[in-house]
Amino acid sequence: MSIDSQYSVGAPASSGSAAPIPHRWLQRSARSLNGFLIGLVLLFLIGPTLLVLPLALNDAAYISFPPAGLTLDWFRSYLTDPDWRQATLFSTEIAAMTTIVATTIGTMASVAFVRGRLPGKALLQGLCLGPMIVPPIVFGIALYLVFSPLQLTGNLPGFVVAHSVLAVPFVVIIVSAALERMDPLLELAALSCGASRIRAFFAVMLPNLAPTIGTAAVFAFLSSFDEATVAFFISDTNGKTISRKMFEDIDFNLTPVIAAVSVVIVTVSLLLMSAIHVLNGRREQN
Repeated sequence: MSIDSQYSVGAPASSGSAAPIPHRWLQRSARSLNGFLIGLVLLFLIGPTLLVLPLALNDAAYISFPPAGLTLDWFRSYLTDPDWRQATLFSTEIAAMTTIVATTIGTMASVAFVRGRLPGKALLQGLCLGPMIVPPIVFGIALYLVFSPLQLTGNLPGFVVAHSVLAVPFVVIIVSAALERMDPLLELAALSCGASRIRAFFAVMLPNLAPTIGTAAVFAFLSSFDEATVAFFISDTNGKTISRKMFEDIDFNLTPVIAAVSVVIVTVSLLLMSAIHVLNGRREQN
């Protein structure tokens, strides 16, 4: 074989080995650009929340950025103000009661929707998830018109009923998704061994759904504790939630105390979600 033929045979091989290099470079560039865009979106979404912390530590008597100095006086003012303490305690009581009511009703409704044979099940599911579709301001006006003659505005029972209606859809969606993945043969095995449906639920279904129900309960608590629009309509001077109190201070007393309260709410939300994540992770390891 001649030298020319050797070079002619080897040329395509060298060009073929160099061809994937631009392709790999384009892939790396596309991944880098994708990561950069995702980072921008996350910064846009999380940035305002992160900005609350320096505003809460601001030494000035009004909200400003960048902060003139750092202080914890605004957290101290929040904790020592009786109005803020009363609003926080009231919101905590409402959220705790709402969690119990919404989790119980939502779990039972999920079992009925997934495992039961209900006539008009699609309509019932639509009604159950309706509060997520109806605009909150419309729902708040309707509740005020209904609750005001019944004297349910500004008190614990009225708030629990209103917030439970808003929280039940979250529980139904979360628990129903877990039930769809759960093997129904486990329940049939318990029933075939002589267990009643109630006993099969508490002995088989409930232990398997416990982590999911815990997650749904956290969402129910947060949906009540953070709710602002409906609370604006059904609050009064004697019973107001922390979100309603924040709206009032934004209108009449705009100080960094509002930023301090926001930091507390965000911290509570993060702690609850982290606790659920840790507990679910430990359960999966076991």
